[in-house]
Amino acid sequence: MCAGNLFLAFFVKEQTQRMKAPHLFFIVNPSAGKDEPIVEQIGEVFRHSKTAITVHVLEEEEEPAELIRSVLNETDLVAVYGGDGSVTQAAAGLIGTSTPLAIIPGGTANVFAKELGIPQDTMEALKLIRDQKYRLQAVDTGLVNGRPFLLRVNLGIMAEMITETDPGLKDKIGQLAYGIAAVKSAVNTEPVTYHLTIDGKTAEATGVALTVTNSGSIGIGGLQMYPGISVNDGLLDIILLKDAGLLSLLKAAGSSLLDQTTDAVDHWAGKDITIRLPEKQVYLCDDCGTEAKKLTLKVVPGSLTIAVPC
Repeated sequence: MCAGNLFLAFFVKEQTQRMKAPHLFFIVNPSAGKDEPIVEQIGEVFRHSKTAITVHVLEEEEEPAELIRSVLNETDLVAVYGGDGSVTQAAAGLIGTSTPLAIIPGGTANVFAKELGIPQDTMEALKLIRDQKYRLQAVDTGLVNGRPFLLRVNLGIMAEMITETDPGLKDKIGQLAYGIAAVKSAVNTEPVTYHLTIDGKTAEATGVALTVTNSGSIGIGGLQMYPGISVNDGLLDIILLKDAGLLSLLKAAGSSLLDQTTDAVDHWAGKDITIRLPEKQVYLCDDCGTEAKKLTLKVVPGSLTIAVPC
């Protein structure tokens, strides 16, 4: 083929690729906290859009990460409808890739979406994607014992308030159910001594709750767990609640409300963290619980791309 024909073939191929409609792959968690007809809403918003869409409603026990990996070569953007657990599971299939994730908040707390300023109203979030009124932002993720997380790893009261929350109560009063569970857990929780290694430096601290967090938001308004935490600072923050006394709980709450430090908690930050416990303890990796006596955590800077409002 002569040079002119080669150029023509390349030009036609390039133009065809440019004219090809972008493909959007929706993953829907039907068990998400919101009670709304999400599939119908997606259809309504994208009915006259030039964007090609595929909507997949998750079946019980289906792994979103595996599903996403199977369609990476044929999709331009993955969108997930669900809560923080669904977002974390979807993100696991995209970490380290160039394919971005869009979040349609459908859960009870939607902490990660709030952290990034993503609209909580479903139709508004869908239209933001349809109209491409978003920019792509790289955020950090974390690993705990080899498992990825977006938000945080919780031990002690912070874990128990999730595992002990009554699902029916959560459906009725939302995030307040977590607070009720936390108060109940605080009554019977004994302090634990944590042996920490943070970027090679050791520390020992005793408390009733330990959180290693990538995100500062607690999902209520603009309240933060601790001042200065960011999802793209290349660090994980470690927060220890020293005791469950009323004064300490009030100080910790005031710290979030006023965005100030407090002597009720200890705080560290680092890239590589090891936590050793006296015995096996339940911990939550985002919303998924398991047990361990030793936790090895590390930050993975800028490893996930999210579509956020312009």
